[in-house]
Amino acid sequence: MDERVERVDEQDRVIGVVGRRDAIRNRWLYRMSMVLCRDPEGRYLVHRRPGNSSRFPGEYSWLIAGAVGVGEPYEDAAARELHEELGVRAPVRPVFRFLCDGQLSPYWFAVHEAVVEPERIAPDPAEIAGHTWLSGAALNRALEEWPFVSDSLDAAARYRELVPGAFA
Repeated sequence: MDERVERVDEQDRVIGVVGRRDAIRNRWLYRMSMVLCRDPEGRYLVHRRPGNSSRFPGEYSWLIAGAVGVGEPYEDAAARELHEELGVRAPVRPVFRFLCDGQLSPYWFAVHEAVVEPERIAPDPAEIAGHTWLSGAALNRALEEWPFVSDSLDAAARYRELVPGAFA
């Protein structure tokens, strides 16, 4: 069964409910929620997607991501994705939101931040093939050298612009 999402307009107002596959195929706007995870030392979680993933196989991301469900606030979706993909519950804090012309389709992209204890995470192997924790400087290098999901590169550029000292 196709995941149901809210189709939204350029101002992020709901205009209907559609299947996510239809939204992607027709390039209709919908909502995505992301979480950047940091440990108590300030390092960033970076993960690699499974090689058999239908979206961005084998690529890296510094964000835990997922579609926002029908009637679901961005923050709730971020917390849900954090639990589904990493098996951990933690408060999420909104950082920024923007209209992303994503590689698969356009969507509203809400980025959140959470602090998680590395030893408490239990990554879902269907979503995460491997992970590491990187300092800001190391993440900056990785973003230049590793094959990252394009939308996470876009978010990294915006994060650098909007958050003082990002990746320092």
